[in-house]
Amino acid sequence: MFARIFEMQPLPDGTYDVVVVDAEADEHDDVHIEVAVTLGPHIGRIVRLRKIHIDERRRSLRADDPYALLGIPGTLRVRDGSPVFHPETP
Repeated sequence: MFARIFEMQPLPDGTYDVVVVDAEADEHDDVHIEVAVTLGPHIGRIVRLRKIHIDERRRSLRADDPYALLGIPGTLRVRDGSPVFHPETP
């Protein structure tokens, strides 16, 4: 999965434990999610991600049902200001 942060102050480069707290699809079928940081000095911070690409090989995550992402824990890795979200799913 990939996304861009579109918030005023992006997270510093690093690795963050997160959980998906909001998800929706727009008119172009792009999935937008919000994740909350669950550990560390940035705990509770909400990060908005957009243009999520869902790998169709992950059968538990479906692009046609963004609500299935709600509550999914994962890892957010930020490198050079660019985040990559990796859900923890089978």
